[in-house]
Amino acid sequence: MQQLIECVPNFSEGRDMNIINQITAEIEKIEGVRLVDVDPGKATNRTVVTMVGTPNEVLEAAFQSVKKAQELIDMRHHHGAHPRFGATDVCPLVPVANISMEEVAQLAHQLAKRIGDELGIPIFCYEAAATNDERRNLANCRSGEYEALPQRIITDRWKPDYGPYVWSEQVARSGATAVSARNFLVAINFNLNTTSTRRANAVAFDVRERGRNQVDVNGKNMLDVNGNPIMISGTLKHTKAIGWFIEEYGIAQISMNMTNILETPIHIAFDEVCAKAAARGLRVTGAELVGVVPLEAMLEAGRYFLRKQQRSTGISDAEILKIAIKSMGLDELYPFEPKKKIIEYYLQQNNKKQLIDFTLAAFVEETASESAAPGGGSIAAYMGAMGAALGAMVANLSAHKRGWDERWEEFSDWAEKGKHYHNQLLKMVDEDTNAFNKIMDAFGLPKKSEDEKQLRSDAIQAATLNAIEVPLKVMQLCFDSMDVIKAMADIGNPNSVSDAGVGALAVMAGVKGAHLNVKINAASLKDKTKAQQLMSTAADIANRAAFLEREILASVERKL
Repeated sequence: MQQLIECVPNFSEGRDMNIINQITAEIEKIEGVRLVDVDPGKATNRTVVTMVGTPNEVLEAAFQSVKKAQELIDMRHHHGAHPRFGATDVCPLVPVANISMEEVAQLAHQLAKRIGDELGIPIFCYEAAATNDERRNLANCRSGEYEALPQRIITDRWKPDYGPYVWSEQVARSGATAVSARNFLVAINFNLNTTSTRRANAVAFDVRERGRNQVDVNGKNMLDVNGNPIMISGTLKHTKAIGWFIEEYGIAQISMNMTNILETPIHIAFDEVCAKAAARGLRVTGAELVGVVPLEAMLEAGRYFLRKQQRSTGISDAEILKIAIKSMGLDELYPFEPKKKIIEYYLQQNNKKQLIDFTLAAFVEETASESAAPGGGSIAAYMGAMGAALGAMVANLSAHKRGWDERWEEFSDWAEKGKHYHNQLLKMVDEDTNAFNKIMDAFGLPKKSEDEKQLRSDAIQAATLNAIEVPLKVMQLCFDSMDVIKAMADIGNPNSVSDAGVGALAVMAGVKGAHLNVKINAASLKDKTKAQQLMSTAADIANRAAFLEREILASVERKL
């Protein structure tokens, strides 16, 4: 499987779009890399760039963008609201798919060494790429910001990991760069109904993990026996936050970096910031996501707010996202566009159009065309998806039924199960067509030599086995979804019992249709023992599904 990493360089220029465009143009030149997001900030004078791609290509794009930033940005004249110490201030690498953090840390050192050696920029490695514990924290590496670099890089303690450790005119111009391997970081700004940076900072210190300095009765920072500041920890683990005033919006914000959204999710941070702001007489009016965010983080936020409303969470992803966006005010400052802000959706763009992306009419017309695919297998999967969706619909209607308020969670759980099955079956619509295409590709392989004939024969058999396993999975998913449909026929909203009956008929059609595809492909499998085993499994699913269909329809008939 293809490895993917993300790189999120932050450049110390947020006002001159000519400079920003020249830097991002270097990224767009590299094949195999997608420029996901470019987010300039005037007040911070900083641009956050997000790119995703295969490891070697991302490293090349990152290097070229750092090189261009070194040419165009002079740190001797830079000022902005955000902490910084270099033209390319930070350049973190993030694992996205099929790659470990350890592997990404090695890539980070590879990139850091190349930047240090070829561009002569002092490099500090932090987080998972750190060379010692003190350097794991970016704030330690960047302490004192650009202005402190001349004194710091010449010391043994803060000698750069790569690149020069003397202050020269070239280093004065470029500053230093921090390179890391880290978990997916979510950058989010919370909008406040105040213009006071001091009050925004007070809330930021309340919540950020590091917290604030403990002070004595005279307002002086208290120190421990070793002379280190005594800190009062904030309430949100894995967060860093500061307050600032954003002139372009005329409001103060709390700018937060979230380094572990599994342990501290976005929605929990939002509610906590709201609570701490309210305790200080302030109100959070909305939030602003910088860069991109994982889909699951947004879906979990939407489900969280739905549960607070005692509403079903088994609704479409689009509806769940709408709840998340509105609940956190992510569209207060400008429209929140999921296709641009959610990383999975962005990466799907410009990919080959799938069957499930077609309109209903277009799908029917494509099926009716002279092409052999989509065929019966894809239609069977689609019928199963529609049947499972009807089960989910009855569950959602039951969760929302007047007088059944105390049962909302029970039906929400059933709706979630129904949604799982119809989502999986939708994926199988294209999987079945892909399986057919693999058989056609195998038959198209050359067969001139004996070796070519053997390779072709092996490829045909492998593709045939796949073309059996795909509809077999469709059968199993359709059968499993009948559990939801039966429950809805038995205990769901009686006004929708006929919908449960139609759902049972649809998924049974999916079972029968997929069974036919198992049979026709099993006949071409040379391994007859394997073929018989698969046929036996399919027959068992079909028999159990037929029994359950009769039970569901009997339950429906009793209530009509």
